[in-house]
Amino acid sequence: MAKATKRGAKISVVPMIAATYFMVAGGPYGLEDIVQKTGYAATLLILLVTPLLWSLPTALMVSELATAIPEEGGFYIWVRRGMGRFWGFQETWLTLAGSVFEMALYPNLCIAYIGRFMPGLVAGHRGLVLGFAMIAICTAWNILGVRSVGEGSVWLSVALLAPFVALTILALGHGRSGAAPAIPLRHADLLGGVLIAMWNYMGWDNLSTIAGEVETPQRTYSRAMFGAVILVIVSYVIPVGAVASTGIDPNRWTTGGWVDIGQLVGGETLAVAIALAGVIGSIGSFSALMLSFTRLPVVMAEDGYLPRMFTRRNARTGAPWVAILVCAILWAACFPLGFEKSLILDVMLTGLSILLEFWALAALRVREPELARPFRVPGGLAGAVAIGVPPMALMIAALARNRAELVGSTNELVIGIAVIAAGAGLYFLSRIFAGRQ
Repeated sequence: MAKATKRGAKISVVPMIAATYFMVAGGPYGLEDIVQKTGYAATLLILLVTPLLWSLPTALMVSELATAIPEEGGFYIWVRRGMGRFWGFQETWLTLAGSVFEMALYPNLCIAYIGRFMPGLVAGHRGLVLGFAMIAICTAWNILGVRSVGEGSVWLSVALLAPFVALTILALGHGRSGAAPAIPLRHADLLGGVLIAMWNYMGWDNLSTIAGEVETPQRTYSRAMFGAVILVIVSYVIPVGAVASTGIDPNRWTTGGWVDIGQLVGGETLAVAIALAGVIGSIGSFSALMLSFTRLPVVMAEDGYLPRMFTRRNARTGAPWVAILVCAILWAACFPLGFEKSLILDVMLTGLSILLEFWALAALRVREPELARPFRVPGGLAGAVAIGVPPMALMIAALARNRAELVGSTNELVIGIAVIAAGAGLYFLSRIFAGRQ
């Protein structure tokens, strides 16, 4: 059973909501392409419907499993316990492999937003220095412990959302600048918009890995999940709806375009504030995800897949400092490669790991029917199975819609399949390494 050995101060419900917000959203950034593809009305519909099909089922699943099995390692423990060691290993492999692409994104986003108002500061190698500095700061912050990251996330979320509150107020009082051209539904890329929304609504299970460092997890997880769902939906829908009321042409929305929208609505000051919020969002998301991902090498080491050195913790804060440092070095090495957001890789790796969690939910209903479940998905075994159907359908649609997407000249689908296959091979190699026959 994977448990933390030494413990610093634990995290409570409000910091958990803030940390989950950064793991899932990190602000309304990333919605711009949905507006451009579908128009305002369809975007608002997508932002309201996608959580019902994707976020709510995941929040329900996480709430049951995290309150029933509140152990360090979270989703790794759930899948291993429900489906066996092989699938538990695959769950962790998919997550850590996906983190290589995801964690390289945030330092690059941070540099991009700094460059929007101080281009000279990121020119040449100075951008790389800033990116490495961001990683170092987040690493030191994580070593201070889970409570430090959680409470810091509360203040960062306030700083992040403040410019969007100002944007909303100014947009609602702005008046219409002319009727925005409507995008006919037959021409709108609705599925493309849904797929982008899926990416913006991923990450609800990430905070499960620190269950051993949560105050009264049997109550805290369900409250944090649903609080974060509401915060994410509100922070997505309200700013977009407010800007829609101004009549700004949706075709003017481009990737990173919140800064330009802020310029149109509130002038240079608001544009700079939104760019600074982008920097805050990148730091907050990187730190919160580091909090989640670095607990996985710890439990993998406890199960014999990695050297025992990964289980070492800070005596005062309980933070797994070796795992944090090793992961930080890996992500820092990948950061200069400049990975862009890759929809197929995200959906294949993250989506498949989430589907394994839904299957573990149903498997545990069969294997451990008497397990105490402080929060229970309603409907018995049928209900546990049914909530996994909409996410699986969306994942299949994502693969079908973007199967030809490329990383350079290589098909992302091929890369994803290779990464998945590597997980099976590594499992059997690890068994040999650990002396398991």
